[in-house]
Amino acid sequence: MIAEHLETVKKNIEESMAKRTGIFKDDPVQLVAVTKNHDVEAMREAIDAGVTVVGENRVQEAVEKHEKLDRDVTWHLIGHLQTNKVKQAVKNFDLIHSVDSEHLLDAVDTAAGKIHKVQNILIQVNLAKEESKFGIYKEDLPFLLQKADQMKHVHLMGLMCIAPNYENVEECRPLFREMRGIFDKLQMFPLMNSEMKWLSMGMTHDYQIAIEEGSNLVRIGTAIFGPRQY
Repeated sequence: MIAEHLETVKKNIEESMAKRTGIFKDDPVQLVAVTKNHDVEAMREAIDAGVTVVGENRVQEAVEKHEKLDRDVTWHLIGHLQTNKVKQAVKNFDLIHSVDSEHLLDAVDTAAGKIHKVQNILIQVNLAKEESKFGIYKEDLPFLLQKADQMKHVHLMGLMCIAPNYENVEECRPLFREMRGIFDKLQMFPLMNSEMKWLSMGMTHDYQIAIEEGSNLVRIGTAIFGPRQY
């Protein structure tokens, strides 16, 4: 069943890419299979069906799965990162999507330095300024970009955002379009040690619209694994 769902998602991604226009129309899309609240057996099934990147929301859950999973896969942290979990996150994740403050950025740089690692990160942007969501506001982005670019043990690779959960998913489209515009403008930003490679936006309910508007990294769980197991 997971393999069938995965093929449907991949087909939808291809169809959404075909609808794209502008400078990002040929930009390939990376699928992150979100495994939050799904067991290791389900993860194995997904990886055997072609998943190469898994995303976890919680550090502790990921650490426990990391010890049990006998598969070679890339790990992304897509959920909010608390500073007391930074050490474990840096040890276990290849890419952290959710850096959203100078304080957290400093903590990641310090933890990575202690294990002689350069940690790949994205900066999370709260474009809609929702109080219920994490992320910096777009006007604060230039400062945090420059800060990250100067760090020795952090490699900035792009941006992440989460759209509001609108009843009509089409209402996400202007936000995704604006986020892609911000991302494109940053290609001209004077960064020396960073690369604006990934724009992480789009989840199960809105990933097709996100891709049409320029996302090149989508985080999909329910459409692949079904409802979460609590």
